[in-house]
Amino acid sequence: MTHRCTWCLSDPMYIAYHDNEWGRPVYDDDTLFAMLCLESMQAGLSWITILKRRDGYYRAFDGFDAVKIVAYDDAKVDELMLDAGIIRHRAKILAIINNAKAYLKIKQYQSFSDYLWGITTADGKPIDNRPADLSDIPAQTDVSVRLAKQLKKDGFKFVGATTCYAFMQAVGMVNDHVADCAFR
Repeated sequence: MTHRCTWCLSDPMYIAYHDNEWGRPVYDDDTLFAMLCLESMQAGLSWITILKRRDGYYRAFDGFDAVKIVAYDDAKVDELMLDAGIIRHRAKILAIINNAKAYLKIKQYQSFSDYLWGITTADGKPIDNRPADLSDIPAQTDVSVRLAKQLKKDGFKFVGATTCYAFMQAVGMVNDHVADCAFR
């Protein structure tokens, strides 16, 4: 039997996400933006809830094309509020539109990847925590607090320190696979 982090064992979709995506470093601007949006949708919910709707989010939000998203008007927001393929939470939908604006503003001056990795690491390489088990993994860290503060300062919404830490784990800025996980 292959050893995995135990948090993913409840659902085959979770297992596939864990084995193939979670904790792998991402440096593509658009992928990082999409993942930050998805993580912000998780606030107050479980990740599996968002993961099961991920395709719906990509469809509803034009593949997370920020240029298209910033043009969304009230009618589009109303349309999204009727979309059963996503979580229909007006403030979170508005946050994605807002965050697309903040994302494009940053991209005027530097890559989003350099911006994020520059805040979270000194060398652009993942922080490797090597937790012995799940109880050793924090909900947030000083680094995720710093990231959340900077994102908020730069206009992002729904990006608290806990959300930022989950984002950092998801995109491989931090490696929190437990020490005996075969997917480390």
